[in-house]
Amino acid sequence: MTKALYFALAFAAVCAGDSYQRSPCNAVHWTRVLEGKIIVEGRDAKPLDIESLFVREHDLPPNHRIIHAYDAEVTDRRPDRLTIYVDRENIFLNAFCIDPASPMNISTPITQQPPPQASSSPPRGLLDSDPLGVAIAVDAANAPADIRAGLGHIVQSHNVPYFVRQSETAAEWSVSFEHAGDMAAGTYEVRSAAAGAQLVVRYSRRIDAFRALGQILTAARAAELAAAGDASSESLKAPGFRIEETAQFETLALMIDCSRNGVLAVDSVCAMLRQMALMGYNMLQLYTEDTYRVEGEPFFGYLRGGYSQAELRAIDDYADALGIEVVPCIQTLGHLGQMLQWPRYAGLRDTNEVILSKLPETYALLERLIATVSAPLRSRRIHIGMDEAYGVGEGRFRALFGTHEGTAIFVEHLARVHELCKARGLRPMIWSDMLFCLAAKNNALYAYYDQSNNPAEAFNKVEGIPPDIDLVFWDYYHKLPEIYTRKIIQQRELGCDNPWVASAAWTWSRLWCYLPFSFESNRASLSAAKSPAGRVSSFMLTIWGDEGNECDFFSALPVMLYVANHAYTDRAEIDVGFMENSFAAICGGSLGDWMYACRIDEIPSLGDSPDMRSQLPSNMSKWILWEDPMLSFMSPQYDTLDLESHYTQIADRLLGCALTSAPGGRYPLNRLLRMPGLLARALSLKCHLRDSLVRPYRAGDRSALLQAAETRLRPLIEAHRELWLYHRSRWMRIYKPFGWETLELRYGGLMARLSTMYDRIIAYSLKQPCTSLRRSRAIGVTAGVRSRRPSASQDLPSTISAFGCDEDYDNGLWRKPAPLLPPDPDPLSSVYSSNGSGIGSLGEEDDSIIDSIPELDEDLHCIYENSYTSLLLDYARVTTPSRLG
Repeated sequence: MTKALYFALAFAAVCAGDSYQRSPCNAVHWTRVLEGKIIVEGRDAKPLDIESLFVREHDLPPNHRIIHAYDAEVTDRRPDRLTIYVDRENIFLNAFCIDPASPMNISTPITQQPPPQASSSPPRGLLDSDPLGVAIAVDAANAPADIRAGLGHIVQSHNVPYFVRQSETAAEWSVSFEHAGDMAAGTYEVRSAAAGAQLVVRYSRRIDAFRALGQILTAARAAELAAAGDASSESLKAPGFRIEETAQFETLALMIDCSRNGVLAVDSVCAMLRQMALMGYNMLQLYTEDTYRVEGEPFFGYLRGGYSQAELRAIDDYADALGIEVVPCIQTLGHLGQMLQWPRYAGLRDTNEVILSKLPETYALLERLIATVSAPLRSRRIHIGMDEAYGVGEGRFRALFGTHEGTAIFVEHLARVHELCKARGLRPMIWSDMLFCLAAKNNALYAYYDQSNNPAEAFNKVEGIPPDIDLVFWDYYHKLPEIYTRKIIQQRELGCDNPWVASAAWTWSRLWCYLPFSFESNRASLSAAKSPAGRVSSFMLTIWGDEGNECDFFSALPVMLYVANHAYTDRAEIDVGFMENSFAAICGGSLGDWMYACRIDEIPSLGDSPDMRSQLPSNMSKWILWEDPMLSFMSPQYDTLDLESHYTQIADRLLGCALTSAPGGRYPLNRLLRMPGLLARALSLKCHLRDSLVRPYRAGDRSALLQAAETRLRPLIEAHRELWLYHRSRWMRIYKPFGWETLELRYGGLMARLSTMYDRIIAYSLKQPCTSLRRSRAIGVTAGVRSRRPSASQDLPSTISAFGCDEDYDNGLWRKPAPLLPPDPDPLSSVYSSNGSGIGSLGEEDDSIIDSIPELDEDLHCIYENSYTSLLLDYARVTTPSRLG
C-alpha cells in the first residue's frame, strides 16, 4: 500500500449528517455510496445506483481523481478535490479529501500565522542528519512551582535535542509559562510576546502547559520544514504564531497492560509519562491483574515481576510532576487465573479464571488487594475490572451455593466490592461488557456489541448498579461512529450518566502495532465520544499485550499521538502534515517509516487485509514466524503470493532507517524499526522455505536440495537468531526480565525445529547416517561445505558489539561451530556394531542412511479457503497441527 493510501485510510473524514450529503467533496458520503462498487468509464455504463455493482466515472464530482493505489505515491492538498483510491480491478477502496479549514503545517488549533508562500518546487524533507534550525529555551526556573519539576524532566530527557543549542546559527525561541486562573479548564494558549521569538504559554490545568510545549515543538519542526534548511529564514527567527486549544475531554487516559507477560520497568513508565505529558494525557492506568506485591501473599504474582510499593510511589511522584494522575487498575472477579493456579488459592476458585463470590475469605483478600494497590498513589479513583468473567457462578459456586442467575451474582459481588472501595474513599469504575453478556446469557463478545442487546431491562429487575460506579465501554473493533454512539446511550440507560469510552492501539497478538486499523477504529470512537448524542467527558486509549506481549509497546506512540490530537480539537479530521510534524518533534520518529513497518501484516499488492472471518487486522507476520518450518501447514494460504520479495523490500527499508538513525539526530526513535526490519528479513527467508525444499526433494536432486539448505535454511537460522538477540535486548531494556522466558521458549522451540530440519536435510542430501543428527550445533560445518571467515581487513558490523557477540562472521551472519561428537553407544544394549556404533534396543543410535523425509512427501491443503493471509491467529494454532490430548 502506498504512503498516500495509508494516510487516506488513516485520516479520511468521518463527519456525517445531512449537511454534508450534498457536498461534492465529502469523503464520508462518497465512501458510503461507493463501498463495494466498481468504477467504470464512459457515460453508457450503468447509472449511479446504490443497489448497483457499478458506478459511472461521469457521475462522480467534477474535481475528482482516481488513483490506482499501488502504482505510485501521490500527494494532493487541493481542498476541493475528491481523491478516490481503487485497486487493479477498479474496485473502490477509499475516498479522501482535505479539510480546507485545517492548517497544513503548524497545528490543528486556531492559529494567526499566515500560510507559507507557495514555492515553485516542494521543500525537501528533513533528513536525520540535518542540524536543527531552532533551539527552544524553556524558562523552568521562573515557571509556576506546580510544573517546574515536570519541565525539568522533559527538558533533560527529550530525545530530539530541541532543548540543546546545537549551533550558533540556530534560532532561539524562549518559552515562559503563566498560570491563568481566569482561563476555562482544559484551555490553553501560546502567543508571541513583543520580542517575536518570546513565546508565552497561559494555561489552567497543569497538563495543558505540557501539551502546549509539545505543540511548540511541533511548530518548530513545521517552521524548519517551511524554511527548507535556510537557518536565516524569518519563520525561524520570529515565529509570530498564536496557538489555542481546548480539551474535548476532562480526562484523557492511557491504560498499559502490565499483566500479559511484560511488566514495564519503572524507567520505561517514566519515559512513557513524558510522552503522555507532551501529548496532553492526564491519566495513566497500569493494568495489573497480579503484578503488584501484597505483603503476606508470596504466591500473588509469584515470579511475575510485580511492582513494589516503592516503585508505585516513584511512578506516582514522577507522574504528578507532569500533571498526570496514576489510577490503580486491577481485577476483582475474572482474569485472576494467574493467582488462582496456585494451591494456596484453590479454595477461592469458582472457575480457573473467576474468583469465588459470596465467600467471606474472598472479600477479605480483595480488601487487602485494594488497600495495597491504592496506598502508594494519590488518586482516589480505582479501576476494579470485572470484565470477561465468563462462567461466573457456574463452577464451585454452584456446588457450594446452588444455582443463581448470573446477573444477580454479578450485581451482588459488585456491591460488596463497591463497599470495600467506599470504605477507603475510592470511586470505582468497571468494564461494562459483563452487564451485556449476562443479560443476553451469551459469553461471546457478539452479545456485548449486538446493537439490539440492551441490558437495562434485566438489571432493573435486580438491585442495579450503584450510581457512583463509572462504566467503561470498550470497543476496539468497529469503524463506524454510529455503533459507538448507540452503545454509549445504552450505558446511560443502565444508570451511568457519564460513561467512559475506551479504544485501543492494536498491539496484541503481533510484534508491531498495526497503525492503519488503530487510526480507523479510534477515529470512529472519538467521533462518537465528541458528538452531541454520544458526548462523554472521559476517553481512554488502551495498550494490550495478549498472547505473550511480543509487541514493543512504544510502537503504539503514533496512535497515542493521534488520539491526543483528536482530543484537543472539535474537528473530525487530523491533518496528515500536522501528524508527521508532531510525531517527529514530540516522539522523534518518521511517521511514514513507521506506517511502512505495518506492511509486515499486509498482503503484497492488496494492502490492508482484515481477517476475512472477523474483519479484524491480520497478524500474518506473527503466524508465519512461529509456524512449524518443516510442516509449514499454513503455507498454502500464501503460496500464490510473492512474500519473499515483499518482506525483502520491507527489511531493506526498515533496517536502512534503523541504521541511519543516530542519537542526537532528528529521528532517534527510528532505531526501533530494527525489530520489524529483522522480523521481515527472517520472514523473507522462511515464507516459501518448504516449497524451495520440496521441489528438489521430489525430483530426487540431492545436490539442489543441499544447495537450498545451505543458501536458504542456514541463513534463516542465523536471521532468526539475530531477531531473538535483538528482541531479548529490547525486552531487557523496557520490561522487567520476568515473562521473557515465555517468548524465549518460543524462539528456542523454533530454533530447535530449524536445526533438526537442517540436520535431516543435510544427512539425506549427503547420504549420511542418522548419527548426522548430532551436528545440530555445527551449522555451517558440513561435509564438503566450509564457512568463509572474514579477512583481517574486513569491517564487522557495529551490531556485534551491541550484542556482545565475539563469534565468527560470515556474509553478515554469525558462526560459532561446535565440534562434531562421536555417536554414543546405547547403554541399554550389549550389542555393538564392529565399527563401534551402538545399535541400541531403544534406537538411540542408528547407522542407517536417511533415504526419505516423510514431512516433505506430504501434500499440503489450504485450511482457510479464500482468506490468503488475512487471518488473525494465535501461537498455539500455527505451531503444530496436532492437539495435545
